[in-house]
Amino acid sequence: MEQELDYHTLRAALEWQVELGATEAISDAPVDRTVAVEPERPKAPAAAPAAPSVAAAPAPDGPEMAVTAARGAAAQSGSLEALRDALAAYPHCELRKGARNLVFSDGRPGARVMILGEAPGRDEDREGRPFVGRAGQLLDKMLAAIGLARDAPDPGHAVYITNILPWRPPQNRDPRPDEIAMMMPFVQRHVTLADPEILVLMGNISCQAVLGRKGITRLRGQWTEAMDRPALPMFHPAFLLRQPAQKRAAWADLLDLQARLKGTE
Repeated sequence: MEQELDYHTLRAALEWQVELGATEAISDAPVDRTVAVEPERPKAPAAAPAAPSVAAAPAPDGPEMAVTAARGAAAQSGSLEALRDALAAYPHCELRKGARNLVFSDGRPGARVMILGEAPGRDEDREGRPFVGRAGQLLDKMLAAIGLARDAPDPGHAVYITNILPWRPPQNRDPRPDEIAMMMPFVQRHVTLADPEILVLMGNISCQAVLGRKGITRLRGQWTEAMDRPALPMFHPAFLLRQPAQKRAAWADLLDLQARLKGTE
């Protein structure tokens, strides 16, 4: 006598069949399970008709146009005040929308030394001046150690300071290459108008923008030429706050800068 199967046994058997791939209880046609069946391949979508070949026009606010506009605005600026106004009116950099203030410069125009930093931070964005936070306080101490100050009345002992970017990037992120590219015409014009004897490139971003090279630990302390004048890459003070052991190297660079200034008096 056949054993009668209960509900739970029947359900377990059905679930086992489903796991094996069964999709029908009864089929109208017999299926030979000994023959491998190739899976059905999806049909390729019909090709869309070819569009006529047309050269893509550059976007009206594309990177090239932004750089061209920056070159024109910078070239027309005949003074530092005019350059500041041109930057304030420049519409192509999105950073301006999230910044509180344009951070143009600090110190004495006409100073022998011009410092190019990277970009404003929170404190600089709030006050509208470069290097006013903790890094700026350290910079002032570094400069004072070799007889320089941003507020010195004598151009021989004064410094003039600006950044590659005049607006703070969100969350203090590194500037993007397109942002650097559109600001460089203004930076070059800024250096021309301020006319320093020596440039100090402070930090990796400054070296990347001006020299086209990165790796501040290799570049620092090595005199080079940029924008038709001697240039000295140095560690950024913010880096020195994070890596105090590098202050010794920064001190050596400061002494080298001091010797260069004394040698050209």
